[in-house]
Amino acid sequence: MTDRASRAAAQWAVARPDLDLLAMETLGRLHEASILVTRERQAPLYAQYGLQHGEFDVMATLRRAPAADGLTATALYEATMMSSGGMTARLDRLQKAGLIERGPHPTDRRAALVRLTPKGFDMIETLMPLHMQAAQDMLSDLTREEQATLGALLARLIKGL
Repeated sequence: MTDRASRAAAQWAVARPDLDLLAMETLGRLHEASILVTRERQAPLYAQYGLQHGEFDVMATLRRAPAADGLTATALYEATMMSSGGMTARLDRLQKAGLIERGPHPTDRRAALVRLTPKGFDMIETLMPLHMQAAQDMLSDLTREEQATLGALLARLIKGL
């Protein structure tokens, strides 16, 4: 059984045998793995709780944040790697669902602090063990040593980019 990246590389090898296809094949697998993790494995779990991936990410970021008063939308935007417009829409949906609240910033009148409501806190506390189990299940074909190696290689790739 071959994956999409292998099939594409095999086709390119016939069409353009002069090309070095290793990087394309590797990045293709990385991209496909990301899609499978996000859409196929994580999305159904979050959907059971009425959330999308980005909303889960916001709630998880708020839960692990050291600031008890909450985080600004800018801090959330930077921590979750999404656009500022995307952040506003997510915050609006989470607030409407009663999972977060926005309050005044103590030193910056232009900013608001975002924090989990008790309902949001309870939801993320319930979801995190399920999220972690799903992550472990997804990586179960790899040993812990292989997982650590993969993590280190991906960190090095990200740093280089």
